[in-house]
Amino acid sequence: MNQKQQTINKPVTLSGVGLHTGVKVNMTFVPAPINHGIVFQRIDLPGQPKVEADVDYVVDLSRGTTIEKNGARVNTVEHTLAALVGLQIDNILIQLDGPEPPIMDGSSKPFVDVLEDAGMDEQNALRNFYEIPHSIFYKDEENQIEIAALPLDDYRVTVMVDYNSPVLGSQHASLTNISQFAKEIAACRTFCFLHELEMLHSQNLIKGGDINNAIVVVDRVVNDDELESLAKLFNKQKVEVKKEGILNNVELRYNNEPARHKLLDVIGDLALIGRPLKAQILAARPGHAANVAFARKIKKLMKETSRNQAPKYDPSQPPVMDVNKIYKALPHTYPFKLVDKIIHLEEKIVVGVKNVTINEPFFQGHFPGNPIMPGVLQIEAMAQTGGILVLNSVPDPENYWTYFLAIEDCKFRKPVVPGDTLIFKCELLSPIKRGIAKLSGQAFVAGQLVCEATVTASMVKKNII
Repeated sequence: MNQKQQTINKPVTLSGVGLHTGVKVNMTFVPAPINHGIVFQRIDLPGQPKVEADVDYVVDLSRGTTIEKNGARVNTVEHTLAALVGLQIDNILIQLDGPEPPIMDGSSKPFVDVLEDAGMDEQNALRNFYEIPHSIFYKDEENQIEIAALPLDDYRVTVMVDYNSPVLGSQHASLTNISQFAKEIAACRTFCFLHELEMLHSQNLIKGGDINNAIVVVDRVVNDDELESLAKLFNKQKVEVKKEGILNNVELRYNNEPARHKLLDVIGDLALIGRPLKAQILAARPGHAANVAFARKIKKLMKETSRNQAPKYDPSQPPVMDVNKIYKALPHTYPFKLVDKIIHLEEKIVVGVKNVTINEPFFQGHFPGNPIMPGVLQIEAMAQTGGILVLNSVPDPENYWTYFLAIEDCKFRKPVVPGDTLIFKCELLSPIKRGIAKLSGQAFVAGQLVCEATVTASMVKKNII
């Protein structure tokens, strides 16, 4: 899996009709900056409102996943999201002049093709993975749906479907490496059973449905009158089918194409958690409602555990900022260079690293024979880490000073000694206003919380002093 965030090199557009709305739409993928995330924008509406790809904004699950925020409603987002996850694209703006991404051929492949044509742009920020901390389970007994997420330092998905159908039968599909998505999963098309068509049509859905963009599974004998009716539904002069099989005798791209498409849907729906996952996903008979319910369960756990969870630090990975970049923004000199690396930086959160060694000047007197890092210097290092976050909010950080205004609720929970690696996490508690920033700061050693405080700082332009 990629360790750094990605966007695309240039805007790219594709056009088509929405599966359920039948509305013709132009969809443009636009490069986006670090930590932007995946955001849809309805450019056809007043104010051109945006909606983030977030499970909190799911409003409808009628044969697809629909999100809405501030009047920006976007239907059937799962195929688009699956393509972005499959290509490991973290930051992108998706502009639509209609209510729904085009269905194209019913798969994610047209999106993958156009995004690959745009080219990938690696960005100087680490990806903010959410690593499943323990096994998570979801079960819908009525529909015999089960989904599990197991801890894994990778992202793998396995899906089983069983429709009690003589045509499909029981099928399995697996993705053992996300890099396989483009070749093994992306081309698998959406599908439904013949008996579902009339119901979907009566619900004012599948207005853009066509034999060319969906697989229709025929698992019973169909008479001539029904075939004539289906031809009218799909605006065709004639449709045909074998005794049992696929409407119009469409050839499957894989023997287990339906199972692979369900896997595609799982990947797209779980993208709504809002962060790239590290987990083993196992899903039996999944559907959009279950996928989204499971995504909500994971996101709830993510929120509950994020407060006192130590950030993961992999020394083998390049930092977002090294000491040269850090102290270009923070004009400190020896002995007050107290942060060695910035390993994560986004709009509201920053993570810094301090390697504590016996060579630190303060160990000469604190305490001789029992070296312990002074608590005030732990707070200073935490503040320097937070200062990088605050200065990141302006385009010219070298032209600003940052000053302490207040330290509250400060607690030291465990001594810090030579050989420890301090991991600092600082998070903005509210938007920066008039140069005033309030941050929650924590320091960890070996996964344990050793220090915490709430810090208020002022950012002042240098020429004002």
